[in-house]
Amino acid sequence: MGLAVSIARVPGTLPDSGRLTPQQLIEIYRLMFLSRRIDDREILLKRQQKIFFQVSGAGHEALQVGAALALRSGYDWFFPYYRDRALCLALGVTPEEMLLQSVGAATDPASGGRQMPTHWSDRKLHIVSTSSSTATQVLHAVGCAEAGRYFSRHPEAAARAQSDYRAFRDIDFHEDEIALTCLGEGSTSQGEFWEALNTASNKKLPVIFCIEDNGYAISVPVEVNTPGGNISKLVANFPNFHFAEIDGTDAEVSLRAFQAAAAHCRAGLGPAFIHGHCTRPYSHSLSDDDKLYRSAAEREADAMRDPIAKMQMRLLREGILSADEINALEQQLDREVAEAADRALAAPLPEIASIPRHVYSEDLNPTRAALETEPVRGAVPAGKSGSAKGNAPRTMADLINLCLHDEMRRDPRIVVYGEDVADASREGALSEVKGKGGVFKLTAGLQTAFGSERVFNSPLAEANIVGRAVGYAVRGMKPVAEIQFFDYIWPAMHQLRNELALMRWRSNGEWASPAVIRVPIGGYLTGGSIYHSQCGESIFTHIPGLRVVFPSNALDANGLLRTALRCDDPVLFLEHKRLYREAYGRAPYPGPDFVVPFGKAKIVRPGSQITLVTYGAVVPRALQAAEKAQREHGIDVEILDLRTLSPYDWEAIATSVRKTSRVIVAHEDMLSWGYGAEIAARIADELFDSLDAPVRRVGAMDTFVAYQPVLEDAILPQPETILKAIRDLGAY
Repeated sequence: MGLAVSIARVPGTLPDSGRLTPQQLIEIYRLMFLSRRIDDREILLKRQQKIFFQVSGAGHEALQVGAALALRSGYDWFFPYYRDRALCLALGVTPEEMLLQSVGAATDPASGGRQMPTHWSDRKLHIVSTSSSTATQVLHAVGCAEAGRYFSRHPEAAARAQSDYRAFRDIDFHEDEIALTCLGEGSTSQGEFWEALNTASNKKLPVIFCIEDNGYAISVPVEVNTPGGNISKLVANFPNFHFAEIDGTDAEVSLRAFQAAAAHCRAGLGPAFIHGHCTRPYSHSLSDDDKLYRSAAEREADAMRDPIAKMQMRLLREGILSADEINALEQQLDREVAEAADRALAAPLPEIASIPRHVYSEDLNPTRAALETEPVRGAVPAGKSGSAKGNAPRTMADLINLCLHDEMRRDPRIVVYGEDVADASREGALSEVKGKGGVFKLTAGLQTAFGSERVFNSPLAEANIVGRAVGYAVRGMKPVAEIQFFDYIWPAMHQLRNELALMRWRSNGEWASPAVIRVPIGGYLTGGSIYHSQCGESIFTHIPGLRVVFPSNALDANGLLRTALRCDDPVLFLEHKRLYREAYGRAPYPGPDFVVPFGKAKIVRPGSQITLVTYGAVVPRALQAAEKAQREHGIDVEILDLRTLSPYDWEAIATSVRKTSRVIVAHEDMLSWGYGAEIAARIADELFDSLDAPVRRVGAMDTFVAYQPVLEDAILPQPETILKAIRDLGAY
């Protein structure tokens, strides 16, 4: 008897109709029983304190094996959740690989000991790294399906390029590929679930949503999570879907349902929704005890529907195997799992030195000095979009727009999307109207120039925007997503922190999401108020794996955005709204190859007595204050524009502080727990002997930004605020 996983890798082995052969039924049972025995072995190891966590897929085996055998491992794409042991086993993950994850071994191929058990990942099998967060993966599946369809229509975009992130992305795509994403019925309460259904339905994407309904989300029964207790009834009116509600404890029923769903998706008819009713014979995890909230009668009724027992009875009833043959098969599988566990327990543990690996890309360093280029004098943008202005100084908005034009022309993998970013979603209107191109017009003309497949509007849903970017990026594309205002980024925070920034580290370098998220930010605009004037960049600089960029002028914005677009890491690109069209900081177009490396601060005003470290819209205000301090008080201030916040240029700060011996850190965000606190603390820690005075900080009041301009001016740091800090420090 060969390994069961072999049939999962051969398309067409299992017929879409007609009877399954006895050998196929035995193989299905083998996979199901093997999955259950790995669960049981983990439970034993946890009780022996040889592993540290256990969550089982028991009761879900039939549904998952049916899904795996209806699809194509290493051809289709898989976004599982933590109960999907049988699915991954049937796709080709081995028992030993699963148990290596249980012990947290260095050789654990899913994460190198960084993730809990059953957090799946396997590049060759197209199993994309799983997190503990519920329902986040469904948006990744949507983005993945969009990327696959894009590559099938534009195969030339899959070509490698040696000058950027594309050098490290092998593109694998098929015209009829499918993305499968699985989640429990409790996870359908999450907003990302509904956002994913919306986009999959609207775009007729080849995504199969598998709901593994065991009736409980930890201790919460389905009727508490889901109105009416049945998710199928709630989603039934989504257009373009194939729907099936099935007995998920029956392997053949499950197989047939997924075969029909796959046929619907491969035919280009749209997504599919499989709602499988299964069981949970064990507690949610070994940290939970379902006897505390489930009656004995309920648990006994569930046990009567156990898919392992049902499949075993079928083999006996149909004379496929005798009781002795079943016992022999099960004993063989028990030995296989025990031997795999012994090997996993003997495997080496991760080295402490490995901890920082794969926080960021180790293939492309965006901070390297060799990236830096000089602007090309007299350069004129290609195409109609910018030629009318010749080489006149341009605003930050202009040079961001021109950079996007340049890079989209150079790199066919770039797609731009977000709320209102297109010229017009109804393309027919463009013969009569100018087109929008974003609320600040920074993406104006991109859809007209590059088409609606590459520039398009998203639903008004920030998690949708960023979650899809993860799916795009893991497939090797470069999504450039816009969040309309920084103040509305918070619905996407889950996707930004737990998925986008973490993908590379948690998969031990196997997967990455080098997306660019563009975000207008900041105040100093009359009438912006609470929801259009906030900063909060320090929250994002606290996220390992995420590059954070915050330019203060047009030239830097152009060069830093180009670096972000070519980067192999996810980048949060913060664009200050007040600076978009300021007279300050305008610059001629620098050419299509102008690049500014990350982590390199710029001295925008040399000085000898005080160092002022700042960024963003505070830079021109600091310059005003410094000029007045020189003119009226004879204090010579050196101003350092950080340009990027993560990474930041510590060497430039240290060099300046050693020269001046006095330092102010100024930013627009609130003073307390702000970005300047970390810099001030590090200066005090590492440069104490160079200081002649305490480090000073300047920031906004510890409140939100108000609507009335008189209040806003008082809340945010002004040139006068900075000047006072300069005078006070100069007199120290």
